[in-house]
Amino acid sequence: MRASLLALAIGAFGIGTTEFVIVGLLPEVADDLSVSIPSAGMLVTGYALGVVVGAPLMTAAGARLPRKTMLAVLMGVFIAGNLLCALAGDYTALMGGRLIAALTHGAFFGIGSVVAADLVAPDRRASAIALMFTGLTLANVLGVPLGTFLGQEFGWRSTFWAVTGIGIVGLIGLIALVPAQPAPERGALRGELAVFRRPQVWLALTTTVLGFGGVFASFTYLAPMMTELAGFSDGAVAWLLVLFGVGLCVGNVLGGRAADRALMPSLYLILGGLCLVLVIFTFTSHAAVPAAITLAAFGAIGFATVPPLQARVMQQAAGAPALASAANIAAFNLGNALGAWLGGLAVAHGLGWTSPTWIGAALAAAGLGTAALSGRLDGRNRSKNRISVSGVPRPQPDTELPATAPLTTAPGAGNGTHPIVEQKSR
Repeated sequence: MRASLLALAIGAFGIGTTEFVIVGLLPEVADDLSVSIPSAGMLVTGYALGVVVGAPLMTAAGARLPRKTMLAVLMGVFIAGNLLCALAGDYTALMGGRLIAALTHGAFFGIGSVVAADLVAPDRRASAIALMFTGLTLANVLGVPLGTFLGQEFGWRSTFWAVTGIGIVGLIGLIALVPAQPAPERGALRGELAVFRRPQVWLALTTTVLGFGGVFASFTYLAPMMTELAGFSDGAVAWLLVLFGVGLCVGNVLGGRAADRALMPSLYLILGGLCLVLVIFTFTSHAAVPAAITLAAFGAIGFATVPPLQARVMQQAAGAPALASAANIAAFNLGNALGAWLGGLAVAHGLGWTSPTWIGAALAAAGLGTAALSGRLDGRNRSKNRISVSGVPRPQPDTELPATAPLTTAPGAGNGTHPIVEQKSR
C-alpha cells in the first residue's frame, strides 16, 4: 500500500509545485510576456479561483467513474494544462493553462484523500492522508525552489516542462500502483450532495476556512516581516522558506498521527497551538534568531492542521465523502484568500508588518471556536442516542457520527466504493 500512497504523493507534488512556483517566476513572466508584475500576479489569483470552482465541479462530473479512473483523468487534465503553460506564447494562453491545471487541484486531493484512507486500516486513515499530502509539503521545500531556479536559469517555460514531466510520472504511478476500484453505485452523486444537508459538514468546512486562513494571513507577508523587522537580507528569505517548509513536513506527519489517535482533541490542541505560536511570533519577529525558531514552529503547527481538518470533513460526510472532501480543498483555498486579504487590509491601513500575524491568531482562535461547537454537537448527539423512555438505548442514525469514530469500509457493504462508519451493535 505504501507504493500506492507514493503514487498519490507524486501527483500531489506536481500539483503543489505548479500552484506556488509561479510566485518565484513573476518577474521573468512579466518581462517575457510584456505585462506588469501585478498582471502577472493575477496568475496566482486565477489559479486559486480555478481550485475553488473546479473542486466541486470536477468531483461531481466524475461521480460515476471508479476513483482510480477519475484520478487518472484528473492527472491527464493537469498534464494538458501545464503543457499549455509551457507552450504559451502570450499571457492569455498562460492564464488558460493555469486555469485548466487548477480545475484538477481540489478534486485530486479530495478524491485522493478518500482513496488513501481506503488503502489502510481504519486507525491509520489520517496518517495515510498525511502521507499523500507529504507531496504537497515537499513541493514547498523542494519543488518551488528548484522550479524557480530552473525558470530563472533556462526560462520560465522550462519549469512548466518539468512539471509536465512530473505529471506524467504521477499518471504512470497511478495506473500501475493504485488498486482498481469498482464504479460507484447509481445515484452516487445524489448521495454526495446529500451530505451537505448535515450541519456538521458545514461546521467542518468553516473550521478549515478559519483555521487555515490563520496560517496564510501571516505566511503571505512573511518576506517583509523577516526583512523589515527581523533584519534578514533579501537573499536569506529563500532559506527561511526552506526552514518553514521543513516545519511543514514535520507537522504534516505529526498531525496525521495525532488525528489517528484522537481526532477532535488533536484538532483542538493544534488550532490552539497555532493561535499561541502566532501570538508569540508577533514578538519574536523583531529579532533574527527567535524569529527563525518561531518560523519553523509556525510551519510545523500550521500544516499539522491539514490531516485532522481533512479527516474531520470525511468523518462527517461518511457514506459519501468524495465531494465533501474536494469541497474542503476549496475551503483551504478560501482560507488562503481570506487570510491574505485581511492581512493586506491591515498593512494597507498602516498597522505594521506584525498585524497580519495578529489577524492570523484571531482567525485560528475563531477556527478553534467552530471546532469546539462541532464537538459539543457531537456530545449532544451521543446523549440523545442514550435517552429512551423505555430504558432501551435508541439506535444511532446513520448520519450522526461520534466525534472519534473511525472511518472504515465494512466488509461486503455495497460495492465497497463508499466508506461507512463502523457503528456500535444495536
